[in-house]
Amino acid sequence: MIKNAKQILRRPFTTNITARLIRAIVVGLVTGLIVSIFRWIIDQTMQLLYHLYPQMAAHQVLILPYILLMIFITFILGKITAPYLDQVIGSGVPQLEAIFLNENQMPWWSIIWRKFIGGLLAICPGLMLVREGPCIEAEKTFKTDAEGLKEMQECGVAAGLAAAFSAPIAGALFLVEEISFGFKPRKVISILAATFSADFVTILFFVNKPCLYLPVNGYLPVKIYWSLPLIGIALGLLAYLYQYVLLSLKPWFSKIKKLPATYHSIIPFVLIIPVGLWNARLLGGSHVLIDDLFNNNLGLHQISSWSFITIPILLFMIRFIFSMLSYGSSVPGGIFMLILVLGALLGIICANLLIKVQIIAPMYYPHILVISMAAYFGAIEKAPFTAIMLLTEMVGTIQQVLPMIITVFFAYYVLDLLGGKPIYEALRLQMNYHKLN
Repeated sequence: MIKNAKQILRRPFTTNITARLIRAIVVGLVTGLIVSIFRWIIDQTMQLLYHLYPQMAAHQVLILPYILLMIFITFILGKITAPYLDQVIGSGVPQLEAIFLNENQMPWWSIIWRKFIGGLLAICPGLMLVREGPCIEAEKTFKTDAEGLKEMQECGVAAGLAAAFSAPIAGALFLVEEISFGFKPRKVISILAATFSADFVTILFFVNKPCLYLPVNGYLPVKIYWSLPLIGIALGLLAYLYQYVLLSLKPWFSKIKKLPATYHSIIPFVLIIPVGLWNARLLGGSHVLIDDLFNNNLGLHQISSWSFITIPILLFMIRFIFSMLSYGSSVPGGIFMLILVLGALLGIICANLLIKVQIIAPMYYPHILVISMAAYFGAIEKAPFTAIMLLTEMVGTIQQVLPMIITVFFAYYVLDLLGGKPIYEALRLQMNYHKLN
């Protein structure tokens, strides 16, 4: 007997989807508000640094009071983070992964305010860290079962990334590739509700534009696609180097016996001052630097001799070293934008070489930059779909999707051959969590 529609479909109005969507939208709105305020404060403070550092360069007597200010910030930051240091440091993504695996628990209010204030204290003075939006635990807000609570936490994760980068689809994909490692169809609509709600709040703060808008026009010529695997292989090798160094930071910093971990931030706070005196636009998460590089405001592919390569390499080394020092110093702050900045610098090196040997025209400089950002990020995170969608949403066009897929594929393949892991999974394993009873 063939079943009819009435036997297959549910009775109308028997689903609980409305309640789930309301919860998801509330989580999205609150997360979007928190992350938008966080973004706004950081953006305003970075503008202040762009004014302050040239003043210190011109009037060096100001440097000593600034160092004293950094010592004071280190002390306050240490006091804030000390009670929950392991939960507060870093991006928070490894800790969240552990929650979903029943290996970790968080007192949500104690963590969220410490991450918010501590993140501002670490990032606003210019440490090379970024905002990876706070995730909200919903257990105190909504009365729901364990499955419903997990869904709200997942909505918070996706909404946090969507708000941080104005990239709602990438936020949802990041949840799948880096946190939950699965996507149940019944949760799709809730997660989308959370991401568009969070993104809507950011529009109210920052207008309808991603925080890193890179308009790339036109297609990359097919005749130069042969170079994309080579770029991917090089980026895969450097992605493994990034993972290896990042995972070595904790053992290295643990050897500093005379300075408690809560005050390790004084090291990058002081060492980064000469970088700011040289060029303050190198500081912080530096999406401003990516914008400068994308628009070639530094004129790097027009420099004569070998400076067109040596200067991007120097910038890459500075960003790489200080990103590691900042992240390893036991402070709140993520690596998301840091990876994109490094990918952009590597893209410039690749583009300048291709331009120099006349394989591509200068008009395709931004194409290689964006493609390299996607490949470097996709390899390090081992999240190819997130990388491709994130850059697609930032670029605002699908014209670069195929070149990004090709380059991300080879970078991912090389990293996997070398033994690399998804970076947040690797950081979680380094924290040595165990199953909770």
